[in-house]
Amino acid sequence: MSIDEIPVQREAERPLPTPNGGPAEIVLDNVTHWYGNVVAVNDITMTIGPGVTGLLGPNGAGKSTLLHLVSGFLAPSRGTVSVAGRTAWHNPGIYQVIGLVPERDSVYAFLTGRQFVTATAKLHKLPDVAAAVARALHMVELDTEAADRRIDTYSKGMRQRIKVAAALVHEPRVLLLDEPFNGMDPRQRMHMMDLLHRLGDAGHTIVFSSHILEEVERLSGTVQVIVAGRLAASGDYRTIRRLMTSRPHVFQVASSDDRTLASALIGRQSVNGVELNPAGGLEVRAGDYGAFSRELATVAREHGVRLRTVLPADESLESVFAYLVAS
Repeated sequence: MSIDEIPVQREAERPLPTPNGGPAEIVLDNVTHWYGNVVAVNDITMTIGPGVTGLLGPNGAGKSTLLHLVSGFLAPSRGTVSVAGRTAWHNPGIYQVIGLVPERDSVYAFLTGRQFVTATAKLHKLPDVAAAVARALHMVELDTEAADRRIDTYSKGMRQRIKVAAALVHEPRVLLLDEPFNGMDPRQRMHMMDLLHRLGDAGHTIVFSSHILEEVERLSGTVQVIVAGRLAASGDYRTIRRLMTSRPHVFQVASSDDRTLASALIGRQSVNGVELNPAGGLEVRAGDYGAFSRELATVAREHGVRLRTVLPADESLESVFAYLVAS
């Protein structure tokens, strides 16, 4: 299937800020951006609302360019980008509602973590700088002695977290993160995932890019898949998979009588093929996900076979992503 054919409350130690002024959203309307003769983003239209959205794509797909367009760092060559109802380009006012965590280190290494976050709070002219800094450091678990160490002594994971603290200090409605988990150890990664989930649950619009499929699968309810600068698919990745009608769906089925079930299934119109696994069970290729799901229990009952396991074998984000990139 070609790209064009695809339709497109956890506990917290303390309450998280809730956005003011209603739900925030990001709107891109026929957006294209090119660098010289290179088209980095090609005619993308999408709307992103509150919650956690994963921006997924291979290296060079245009993810960072897309985030820079949304954050107002780049002007669209064509089309429009708005954030919370405001034009992103040439509009410093949007930084009242946006927090950005770039992939590259954008920190002054000679400052302490607390000084860096304090400087960001002062730039936003917050009424109570000390309280805002304390809250932001606490959210990323850096309200320790580490906050008063120079950033050049930090590990990669700590530098990532201090960038997140600076992005959150003014309680933005929209948080943009470019590869935020790079350099974090497993415990830090779990904490950051939990924090982003909680912010999404509180009504914030969170968009993060990643090339690590497991992170996107665990964290985001919605994915925006970018391939070669174009929007390849949008939505829940399981729904995206089921819309790929040109690719048979693969199921792993275990039953009390695999051979009898295989013989019964092979004649069904929704089934493209059945293979007996040497270790037991069946691999069934179904052309129609819904029809097969409805028929399987009926067929098993009619032939006196008890179903033990029925699992979609190619409905992971990894499989969906591989199909989209290969399309």
